[in-house]
Amino acid sequence: MNLAHLTGKKVRLTRWDFELDTEALARWSQDSEYIRLANSDPARIWTAWQTKEWFEKRTDLDYCFAIHTVAEDKLIGNLDFDGIHPVVHNAWVGIGIGERDYWSQGYGTEAMALLMRYGFDQLDLRRVSLTVFEYNTRAIHSYQKLGFVEEGRLRQWMLRGGRRWDLIYMGLLRTEWQAVQSQFLED
Repeated sequence: MNLAHLTGKKVRLTRWDFELDTEALARWSQDSEYIRLANSDPARIWTAWQTKEWFEKRTDLDYCFAIHTVAEDKLIGNLDFDGIHPVVHNAWVGIGIGERDYWSQGYGTEAMALLMRYGFDQLDLRRVSLTVFEYNTRAIHSYQKLGFVEEGRLRQWMLRGGRRWDLIYMGLLRTEWQAVQSQFLED
């Protein structure tokens, strides 16, 4: 793994330290806005112990990353590739910035850009997919800047706050990423 490719101007991606980082994940699980943006399940408060136990049971952690700031080396979020298909070279991606002080400042966009470069260059992916809730307009804008294209919707998929919301499917092809990557990352 080329670690230089996992460091940008604002963030760097590292492997999870399950002894230390589960405390942050447990704290983020207590933030109802973070949970509302990251998950369709009802809010559920996890302890650090439950979080660590959940991670220990997972077998697909090779492509799970912690997001740290470059300036303070502070853990602010996580992202991962899931469901990597080795034959057709496709994967799903997910991201969460748990520290609210780092929302809407480009940290998540840069983290996704680093992961896209890693996925397309190192893992030889041809396509990356994601889903996002219709009300998560900050994330949608970030994904569009990175070249993701809306490919479909499950209309009125979820009930939140007394209203039905769509689940949006977005995709990014290697060629689309190559067209925009220089806007986000230096070689």
